[in-house]
Amino acid sequence: METGSLVIHPGALGDVLQAVPALRALRAVAPVTFVGQPRLGGLLVALGVVERARAFDGFGLEALFMDEPAPAALARALGAFDRVVSWFGSRDETYRRRLSALAPRAIVAPPVSDDDTPVWRHLLATLAAWDLAAPPRVEPIRLPPALAPDAAGPRPGLVVHPGSGGDWKRWPAERFATVIAAVRRSRALDVLVHRGPADAEAAGRLLALLPGPAAIVLEPELPRLATVLGTARAYLGGDSGVSHLAAAVGAPSLVLFPPSTRRRWEPWSPTAVSVEMAGAAVDTERVIGELERILEARNDTARGGRSTGPAPE
Repeated sequence: METGSLVIHPGALGDVLQAVPALRALRAVAPVTFVGQPRLGGLLVALGVVERARAFDGFGLEALFMDEPAPAALARALGAFDRVVSWFGSRDETYRRRLSALAPRAIVAPPVSDDDTPVWRHLLATLAAWDLAAPPRVEPIRLPPALAPDAAGPRPGLVVHPGSGGDWKRWPAERFATVIAAVRRSRALDVLVHRGPADAEAAGRLLALLPGPAAIVLEPELPRLATVLGTARAYLGGDSGVSHLAAAVGAPSLVLFPPSTRRRWEPWSPTAVSVEMAGAAVDTERVIGELERILEARNDTARGGRSTGPAPE
């Protein structure tokens, strides 16, 4: 029999990573089982954020949108947990009512607020009725031993992700190339370009424009990508799930946002700097300055003999 908390969140990578502080608050009380996309549940388990994961498809929650009796297997699964939080289905009264009947200690809430409250703060606030007592933890996730690379192995310099979930959020490849060229004039810097399944055009154009060599990491599994990001000297990218992963695992990150999304979606990790895209010249000069500052701070830390890895979990 499973106990602890069940969390239902079928969102995309960035949405789910915004829930990490809330998942930590739940996990401080009892083990957490995550229900969502299998690859995201697998990532959360690999990173040690939750104990178990189950696939959203096939869990049977669609039955709660109808008035017919719930399947016995679903009723048993929901009733086995001490707490159930669903960041899904909040707009459907039937779903809310039926979930609460099967799981008396259930919270159903939207995955984002109606205003500009940062998503991670909103998700934490949805748990307030349970008085979990544990203060929110906003330090980055430390890579667990299974994902930590060989200390003697090579570490990425600057990891760049030029893609985004929508064209309107994407910074032009030409500006990424301008920033990288400017930073390389003042320091030796290995560049690693990440290309996900939907990023072929953006990554290909950036690689064609870059002066000097660059490596590419092509569609890695998420735990592998977490390792690459978590050991990088710096990360540069737009408003994307990859940027949220970089920040979550402690990469010194510079993340570019449209003005309309920055306040709500900026990462919770203190290792991330969020920059609003205001205009071509302003953006480029500011990003160059911020990236130089991040790299210099990283160098100062290394010269001081202190660990440059993410903060403890």
